[in-house]
Amino acid sequence: EFDYCCVQAVLALREAGFETIMVNSNPETVSTDFDVSDKLYFEPLTLEDVLEILYLEKPKGVIVQLGGQTPLKLAKGLEEFGAPVLGTSVDAIDRAEDRDRFDEVCRIVGARTPDNGIATSEDEALRVAKKIGFPVLVRPSYVLGGRAMRIIYDEPSLQRYFEEAVKASPDRPVLIDSFLEDAFEADVDCLSDGTDVVIGGIMQHIEDAGVHSGDSACVLPPYLLSGDALEEIRNMTRKFALELGVVGLMNVQYAIRDGIVYVLEVNPRASRTIPFVSKATGVPLARLASRIMAG
Repeated sequence: EFDYCCVQAVLALREAGFETIMVNSNPETVSTDFDVSDKLYFEPLTLEDVLEILYLEKPKGVIVQLGGQTPLKLAKGLEEFGAPVLGTSVDAIDRAEDRDRFDEVCRIVGARTPDNGIATSEDEALRVAKKIGFPVLVRPSYVLGGRAMRIIYDEPSLQRYFEEAVKASPDRPVLIDSFLEDAFEADVDCLSDGTDVVIGGIMQHIEDAGVHSGDSACVLPPYLLSGDALEEIRNMTRKFALELGVVGLMNVQYAIRDGIVYVLEVNPRASRTIPFVSKATGVPLARLASRIMAG
């Protein structure tokens, strides 16, 4: 999915007259074909390696929001070293990624969220889970793709989770959320230039909420969402994009239970659903996002 986004962005930027440089360490991708970008670097996506390339090439800008979570995590370091990060600001990315700052954003825009907490030890996790009430959804904050994510129904299960799955620490906290039973999930992809917001598509997951989006099938248009819920999702998505100052792509994940809409997370980047929405609607979201970021 992210390979698709990168290729579409490169093609759009080349059409707009820009010289494009691709950094990718995976040879099994279309974006590393010799004729896609003007220059290609087979290098690991680490801060040190990317800074070396920037020092050599001196580009006008760097796009980090099309390659998933890995390049997004480099944004802060790149900015500290003076790299011109295009699109959504590094501070806006941090406001969406940091749990405490994101809770503040949700309060500002008036979004409902499941009760949640952060634990840096097993004892703290037990306290948070008791306060929220079982069942809870637990997951490490430092992994991708939903790995080690579990639904926990009681204290013994939570203790087993810490024995078998994760080790919590201040540097590796565990996120704990109230699990919304019998809820279903909706994914929204949108484009924004910081002033106007365009909803690309609202997708409904077939599996219940709690199944990672990478393992869940979804349909467009949604078939269970009421008109009121759809309107609330559209309005809330616009509020998030404008409050964060998103420039480019943004993905929002919602859970709906008994007609009530809850916000699960906001990702200020391209999501795995971008190719699906683009092909289903005929609107090339990644191409448009790259042109927005390039000004």
